[in-house]
Order: sequence, then C-alpha cells, then structure tokens
Amino acid sequence: MSSKKTLKVAVNGYGVIGKRVADAVVLQEDMELVGVCDVATDWRIRVAVNKGYSLFGSTPDTVLAMRKAGLKVEGTLDDLLKQVDVIVDCAPKKFGAENAKKYRQAKVKFIVQGGEKHEVTGHSFVAESNYESALGRDSTRVVSCNTTSIVRTLTALKKAGLLLQARGTLLRRATDPWESHLGGIMNTLVPEETIPSHQGPDAQTVDPELDIVTMAVKVPETLGHLHYWSVKLTREASEDEILDALRNSSRITMVRTGDGLKALNAVKELMLDMGRPHGDLYEVALWEDVLKVQGDEVFYSYMVDNQAIVIPETIDAIRALTGTVKDAHESIEMTNKSLGIRQRFL
Repeated sequence: MSSKKTLKVAVNGYGVIGKRVADAVVLQEDMELVGVCDVATDWRIRVAVNKGYSLFGSTPDTVLAMRKAGLKVEGTLDDLLKQVDVIVDCAPKKFGAENAKKYRQAKVKFIVQGGEKHEVTGHSFVAESNYESALGRDSTRVVSCNTTSIVRTLTALKKAGLLLQARGTLLRRATDPWESHLGGIMNTLVPEETIPSHQGPDAQTVDPELDIVTMAVKVPETLGHLHYWSVKLTREASEDEILDALRNSSRITMVRTGDGLKALNAVKELMLDMGRPHGDLYEVALWEDVLKVQGDEVFYSYMVDNQAIVIPETIDAIRALTGTVKDAHESIEMTNKSLGIRQRFL
C-alpha cells in the first residue's frame, strides 16, 4: 500500500509541459506543489501567479528581473531546492542536463523530459513498462510524447505474448501550437534524414527487448502526431484478441471513425467538449475500426497529443523515485483517477 506522506514537488520551467505538470501535481492527494521556477516574465508566468503558485527565479538576476516586472518572487532555484523532495525539470532541451548537476549537488531527486539524452539519468521511464526499475532511484527521464505512445502500445502487445517486431511511420506535428506564429513548415513535408528515426532507439532505452524500427516525417499542422504501425506477431491472432491485448493498457483509449472521429481535429474537439484542461488527450487514441489483422501481422494507427501524453507518466515517476507507492498499478490508478483518464470516451 502507498504511504500517506505528502510529497513536496517543484517544477523548473513553466512552459508547455511544465504548466501541465504543475496542474497535475496539484490534483494529487499525496503531493504538494511547493513552487514553479522560470526565467521569463511574460503572460505564462503571470498565469502561474494568478493560480496561486509560488514563483521562483532561476538565478538572482532572474529574480531581480521578475520583481522589476511586478511579480512576487519567493527566491531562487537554490532556495526552492531546499524545500522539496522531487523537482520536475521542464526546461527547454539541453538545459535539463545542465540543471541535473545542480539537483545532484542539492541531493534532490529529479525528473527530466524526453528532449534530454538517456545518459543524463541512466534511466528512461514509461509507467506501464518499467515503473519498478525506477523505484528509489535519484533520477529518471520521462521519454518523449512519441516514444511514450510507442512503449505503451507495444508493451500491451508484449504482455499478451503477441509482440515479435514492430515497424512504424510517424507523421509529426511541425511545432507546438502556441509557437506556430514563430516557425514551423507550410505547404511541404519534411522527412527525417535518418532511418531509424530517433524514437525507435529511444523506446529501446525503456525496453531493450523491443525489435523496432521507426521512420518519421514532419507535417504542416500542430494538433498532434499520427502513427501508423505494422507489427509482426508471435503467432496468428484475431482482431478481437489484439484489441483485448491493447485494452489491457489503461492509457490506450479506443476511438472509432464510425463515431465521426475521423481525424486529429475531431479527437481534439472531443477533448474540449469533455472539458479536458487545454483539450488535453493523455491517452493514446487508437482507431479500433481501422485496425486490421492479416495472419500474424497487425496494422493500426493512433493519435498522440504531444503536449499531454507525458503528464501522467511524470506523476507516476515522482512516486516511483520516492518509493511512496511501490506498485505500478496502484500509482497508475491514482494518476488516472485524478486526471480522468479513460479507456473509452463514447
């Protein structure tokens, strides 16, 4: 059973992922959000202050800039580290690796995001695959949105004894929605220059046994990613058997084109209609009426919300590092309940 201890958690980097992690921490009965840390003074930070989150600046100079901008600041990152059990680093890519040195010096457990290399922590995390191996560690890395979806779906097939090898094509959103005015692509497609694309080898940092190859292409949209998978099975199986195996993951939800959910924008609109914060889709949304089995091969496609899918994994990683919940299923159930994660929407 889980401990009654309230975990003191901080978030460093209040951007796309950081603000969602902070909100999710607040929803947990066994966690307290001590504060958020950043370098900016723009609207995003003001939203955090309006929510009542204690604000910290990364450096003394940052604190001065924040106060000059009229923000109430509690102190520096060093001050924040003295008050917490775990810090979730959501800073931009590569900053997490630098920040890790400071976290280790302060002897604070920490989580970095998928933009950092596996070597920063020596452990990469997806709750349904390797929660137990994160127990008591000083740090872990929650893998990227695409890698999280890959490990979730393939782990479900693996646990059913059906997975032999997997080959996937990823249609990747061009940029985060709130930054689409700054860059991205238009009227073209941009294939990644190497095969495999980085997501396949990244999935193997979570589960080295996966026989997987990925290819990826950037597309001119920002709603999410679309995956197509061809999976070789260990034996012939029926569509019902495959669907049952996938349903063993509590974080894969089945959607149907027959319900009008024929595209990413329709699924996103459903999330908004359901009242999800930011319209977030924490689950892998897999089209059950598109899935096809031919002998010992299965073909399927699904949607990944690049801004939301890693949030429940991060919450579980906090519990795993601290060891307050030693059973993966218990932590996953707690997180799913708090975020309203479901296996079917309609």
